[in-house]
Amino acid sequence: MIIVAAFCIALLVFTTLIHYEVLRALTVSLPAIAVPPRTKLIVVIFGAFFAHVAEIILYGLTVYVLARYVGLGSLGDARHFSMSVVMYFSAETFTSLGYGDVIPTGDLRMLAGAEALNGLLLIGWSASYTYIAMEHFWSNGEGLAEMRASAYASKGQRRHRRATMFRR
Repeated sequence: MIIVAAFCIALLVFTTLIHYEVLRALTVSLPAIAVPPRTKLIVVIFGAFFAHVAEIILYGLTVYVLARYVGLGSLGDARHFSMSVVMYFSAETFTSLGYGDVIPTGDLRMLAGAEALNGLLLIGWSASYTYIAMEHFWSNGEGLAEMRASAYASKGQRRHRRATMFRR
């Protein structure tokens, strides 16, 4: 159980770092891309998608190693254990889809719970970032420079900006 708890904490840190770095890279690089502002939103969507895929793969590899080599549990039927089953389980768990056709046993259940919670948080983070990007790219086309400025604006400045936006 302690081994799985340590892996849960490490995965939480690594997936958060992956997500942070991808979103930070998007924030920094999008203003330099010479495409229409609405097209930049597609870059945001694909960036977030690939961050999630990397995080799912990281969880999947961890489940594979812990089940196959450390023996801390299994996924479903041991005769059908493969990397494709592990990746399917990881994607299903990360997105909280939860079909329930592949069920973890042993200490892997704790890792599955942590992956579901972490996936929920990271997907929410992506949704929030995408909403902010979409709001800026679609409303005025000024792009991420304004987005970055509004992120660092004080609460009073944001409230004033929202109030004047509805007066237009």
